Amino acid sequence: MEIDDKQIKELEKKARQIRKQIIEMICRACSGHPGGSLSATDIVVALYYVVLRHRPNEPQWPDRDRFHLSKGHCCPLWYAVLADRGFFPKGELTNLRKLGSILQGHPDRRTPGVEVASGSLGQGLSVALGMSLAGKIDKKDYRVYCLMGDGEIQEGNIWEAAMAASHYKCDNLCAIVDYNGFQIDGRTNEIMNLEPLVAKWQAFGWYTIEIDGHNMRQILEAFDAAKNYKGKPTVIIARTTKGKGVSFMENVCNFHGCAPTNEEAAKAYKELEQDTECA
Repeated sequence: MEIDDKQIKELEKKARQIRKQIIEMICRACSGHPGGSLSATDIVVALYYVVLRHRPNEPQWPDRDRFHLSKGHCCPLWYAVLADRGFFPKGELTNLRKLGSILQGHPDRRTPGVEVASGSLGQGLSVALGMSLAGKIDKKDYRVYCLMGDGEIQEGNIWEAAMAASHYKCDNLCAIVDYNGFQIDGRTNEIMNLEPLVAKWQAFGWYTIEIDGHNMRQILEAFDAAKNYKGKPTVIIARTTKGKGVSFMENVCNFHGCAPTNEEAAKAYKELEQDTECA
């Protein structure tokens, strides 16, 4: 993959736009999860604007790459990206969490581009593993990507899936851990320490890459390395910042599932606009 500086700047600009959209959606809904949505923004932008093979006008295209948002509570990020890519009209974003909307508080298959419902944490890697095995059985060359939260991987089912994926040599599977250091109850290292996380995934037989999850070049290079590695599944451990891009949300546990007020949203817009002007 050739990555030039212009492409990086365009992706960084897109990520800031998506972050603004996330704030707007959650503020309007008076409900949602801004912290984890903001921490994973750069990763999902890299996927949908460079990495994934997809057709927004044909969401069920058989040869598409599959993406599964295991940490489904961070769906405002996913919805904003799907709308921007043309899976559904952007006007739908104003209906986040409304009764009967296609954009519920956790993803389900009413939303174009969503493969399977998610949000019950700990199950996503098993779902992605199933997609991966189906691709191998059907002799398809699509790839499967699964984005998990760091608090989520305290769940035992994640490690059962990790063991199976390695056993079956699912090299078409790439897991990403959004390692922002927080879960709903506090810091992950205080609730259930994950370290040594790299060594754990390696012990389970995975090709393991550790990156700065806000460095767009590192993100793209990691996805490229994952695609080219054969014989093992890949996990990308992305070190991120909860609430990235909004100073008063960064590393603040309260914004895990707390919507900003109108005043806070206005302050967040201003900060993100200033970042755009400096870019």
